[in-house]
This record gives sequence, structure tokens and C-alpha cells, in this order.
Amino acid sequence: MKMSRKLLIAAAVAGMGSAVMAQEQIVKIGHIGPVSGPQAHFGKDDENGVRMAIEDLNAKGMEIAGKKVKFQLVAEDDAADPKQGTAASQKLCDDKVAGAVTFVNSGVAIPSSKVFHDCGIPMITGAATNPELTKPGWDTTYRVIANDNALGAALANYTAHVLKLKNVAIIDDRTAYGQGLASVYKKDAEKLGVKVVASEFTNDKATDFMAILTSIKAKKPEAIFYGGMYGQAGPMLRQMAQLGMNDVKLFGGDGICVLELAKVAAGAKTLENVVCADGGASIAKMPGGIEWKKRYDAKYPGQFQVYSPYFYDGVMLLADAMKRANSWDPKVYIPFLQKADYQGVTSRIQFEKNGEMKNPTYTLSKFVNGDKVAIDLK
Repeated sequence: MKMSRKLLIAAAVAGMGSAVMAQEQIVKIGHIGPVSGPQAHFGKDDENGVRMAIEDLNAKGMEIAGKKVKFQLVAEDDAADPKQGTAASQKLCDDKVAGAVTFVNSGVAIPSSKVFHDCGIPMITGAATNPELTKPGWDTTYRVIANDNALGAALANYTAHVLKLKNVAIIDDRTAYGQGLASVYKKDAEKLGVKVVASEFTNDKATDFMAILTSIKAKKPEAIFYGGMYGQAGPMLRQMAQLGMNDVKLFGGDGICVLELAKVAAGAKTLENVVCADGGASIAKMPGGIEWKKRYDAKYPGQFQVYSPYFYDGVMLLADAMKRANSWDPKVYIPFLQKADYQGVTSRIQFEKNGEMKNPTYTLSKFVNGDKVAIDLK
């Protein structure tokens, strides 16, 4: 049967289209975070950062090994639970993601890092801060934010040298994150001459702290350090106000250093006594922070928490390493990731041999009229 000239041209064009499609390489990037449960604000914010980076990469277009690359997000929920997190990690391995930018909670990240190591896939976290994460020194584990050693030391220094407080109490939530951060703070504060008058613990689901706070109040601390998340710190602030602990500071790490704390504290006057530490610079002091945040807010209004720019940079780091290696195969590009020298939204990122950032920064903040405000330490 003879084909008309138009049909022949159409068939040729269709064939060219198929050839172009065949040349397009799908490269999967994984994200795991608590997108359900009490920490969902963090998980969704982080996933937004990953999604935004993937959209930006795909809009620019990238060729690796002669093929046009299309990045694709593979997202899983860990509900801040280690068992769910390790299962999700294995799922990403089975799905053959090229890399993962992932985890809010150190208690999830630490066991999950072994899963990624065993399947040879690099994972970058922009939020899990326990130093134990990078202790094995695996070439698959990276962190783009200051760890708890830096945050705990910064808060201890602020306690002793800036506020000149003498007596503090400590509460932790018994998670890898909360207990680890509280331990670092206690060690550094005591080195600086601060007396720890009470050490108490709770759990990461608790909302009633009256018994613990009543016991602590009797010991007359000038501040309480809480190792845990905002979901517990909010009720704690309300109950401190109920007990008349209006002059007692509440210190904490990045787990409480979010705008959501003001909502959960529900107007408690004690919110003004919070001093908290984030790994990294404030948005205003990040090299690309202000412009990036404008774009983020336009895409995801009202969803910003704290970590999303680090997760954005994590994806860009993976893509940069792939580009320099001319391969999306982890075995080929991991050595290029180790030698990263990348100017991101958050900072210039380079890694130590164990996957920690070189020269990480931190920010101390307070709350003024419900807004989180960076403290000028100069």
C-alpha cells in the first residue's frame, strides 16, 4: 500500500520524536521525611525543597553522557519512626534511586544510613544533626548543616558568656536527636562553669510536663535546656507560664527553632524567653537566601519552616557531582561528591572526609511578637 507524502512526513516526525524520547534518561532522587504525624511541617517543608530543586534542574535541562536527563522525585513518609524510615530507605534502594536527600530525625537517619551504605547509594541530610551519623565515615553519608556539637557549644557559650547564667536545668525527649543535643549542651555548659541543677527526661509524644516543671521550679534554675522538638516545647512554654516561671529562659536546638513553635505555644508569654540554635546562616545571611525564599513562598505559601533550603542544595550537590562525573551511577559519581566545592543557596559547601561540612555556621534566634528573629552576636 502506498503512503501519501504527508503520511510519510508524519511517520518520520513521529520516529524522530521516539528517538528523542529514547535519549531522555530518567534519574530518580529520593526523599524520606515525616510528612505525616506531629512533625509533618518539617517533612513537607523539606520535600518542597527537594521538589523545587528538581523542577529547577528540569527547567534548565541537563545532559549527562550525551543524554538529556530528567530528574524524578521518589518520596516516602517515615512518620519520624526509625522502623518506617529504614523500610522506606530499602524501598528507595529497590527503586534504584541515584541518590537521596533526606531525613529530619537523627533517630531515623542513623539506622537508615546503613541501608543506603549497603546498597551503595549516597544520602545527604539537611536536618539530622546527631554527630553519630557520620562516625562510620561511609562515603555514602553527607550532612549540609552544622551538627549538634556546634549547636550545643554555641548555646552553652551564650548561656555562660552572654547571659552569664549560673544555674540551668535540662530536659530531653530520649530520642537520638534530643538526648544527643542535651548531652553536648550539658558537657559544654559545665565546662564553662554553669551548674546543672536538674536533669529530667520525657518522650517525643508527651504534652503534660507539669510534674517535671514543678520539680525543676523548686531548684530555681535561671534557664531550662530542652532537647527535643517544637511539638513538646510549645506545651512546655504554656505550662511554664501557668507555674509562674516567667523569668526562666528556654534553650533548644533547631527542633524548636521554627515559627510553628509560636503557634503551638498559643500566646504564652514565655515564648519571649526562648533562645534557639539553627545549623547554618539565617535566610537573610545566606548567599542566595532572600531570592530563593521569595520563589519558595510563591510556590508553597505559608509552608516554610527551616530546612528546605538545605534540602534544595542537597539535590543540587548530587546533580553537580553527576555532571562533573559525567554519570548518574553512584559508583562513578560518589568520588566527585566527596570533592564537592559547590556554591549553594545556603553556603559554599565542601566536605570533610567523613561527610561533615567544612566550616559549618550556626544562627541563634529568639521570638519577638511571635516572629523568629536572629540574634546579633557581634
